[in-house]
Amino acid sequence: MSQSAFPIRLADRMALLPEYLAEKINVMRQEKRKAGLDLIDMSMGNPRDPTPQFIVDKLTEVVQDPRNHRYSVAAGIYNLRNELARYYAAEFDVPLNPEKEVIATIGSKEGFSHLCLALMGHGDRALVPAPSYPIHSYSVVLAGGEAIRMRVEDDEAFLRQLVQHCETLAPRPKVLFMNYPHNPTGRCVSLAFFEEVVRIARRYQLIVVHDFAYSHITYDDVTAPSFLQAKGAKELGVEFGTMSKVFNMAGWRVGYAVGNPDIIKGLNRIKGYYDYGNFQAVQIAAIMAIRNRHDIIAQQVDLYRKRCSLVMQGLEQAGWNVTPPQGGMFVWARIPDEYAREGSFAFAMRMVEEANLVVSPGIGFGPEGEGYIRMALVENEKRLRQAMRNLRNAFPVSRPLDQAQ
Repeated sequence: MSQSAFPIRLADRMALLPEYLAEKINVMRQEKRKAGLDLIDMSMGNPRDPTPQFIVDKLTEVVQDPRNHRYSVAAGIYNLRNELARYYAAEFDVPLNPEKEVIATIGSKEGFSHLCLALMGHGDRALVPAPSYPIHSYSVVLAGGEAIRMRVEDDEAFLRQLVQHCETLAPRPKVLFMNYPHNPTGRCVSLAFFEEVVRIARRYQLIVVHDFAYSHITYDDVTAPSFLQAKGAKELGVEFGTMSKVFNMAGWRVGYAVGNPDIIKGLNRIKGYYDYGNFQAVQIAAIMAIRNRHDIIAQQVDLYRKRCSLVMQGLEQAGWNVTPPQGGMFVWARIPDEYAREGSFAFAMRMVEEANLVVSPGIGFGPEGEGYIRMALVENEKRLRQAMRNLRNAFPVSRPLDQAQ
């Protein structure tokens, strides 16, 4: 019997996962680069900027210590959890017990997925943002739950729909997942919004999980609050964060969750079966990053703000009508009508072919994303200027004569 004829049967849950569209884009990108084309990649939120040197130096130092070569602990070493508690107290005036209310994760994506295993079971319902970063929906599905999508464009409509779902759905939703600054739209919310969410969640016994991956990256006069700043938030929810973005430590895989001790305990129990925590030397280096965060964050956020301004200017010059993001590291751009009919995935593939520009198609963030592309602000300013020239030359918007004049 040939190997291909052997009856391999994957788990039924695999049929619940759609094809990851980003993988098709990645394959095409690799083929073009092998052919010698210079592609400008704005598809993933994968920082190109280097990790600050003092963090690398600390890792180089502590990796020499054999004590750091052993298994760590699933919750993360105490000193990292304590540093995260100090960070929340200083930045958000939120007190945290590092023993019970803080856990380190192997990136926030891992933590989020494992938390769904602790919270969700067959038939449980979760409310998820729409459009959404795929893991926000599909970690629910993989845990056996049902993801109910809620559009994020209008805060008041979101809150009304939240109440409606809690009052009319049976069984009632168990968990609400949020993500502000929002990926992919760049939308931010106020502390008052979070306080209303807490009030509703308490009334309907709803657990709240907030993804705060882009915490400090905001534009103009916008400030992104922590969910835990809302009065009573810690009684019913947790918040995830990551070292990936403002510290440029995406490949280091350091994330965390903070908040309700029962939820943290559940996540820790799941992680105890799945992993032994992150490499201890990486955790020690992460402590140094948090302690010396102020200059790092200020410099990195300034880079994102300049890049965002440059991309918005380039899109405007191309005739695209795009709402600027309030936060995050992406521009969520509506595809002009004259190009939108082919669909966001086909258009993204055309951008690779005709503009040497790689972006994420909006459909990859759910049906609500159709008609959009997401552009990550990860390239340097010189490359972004070239990207905007390529876009302007390949996909300009035709304007009526009176507007052109």
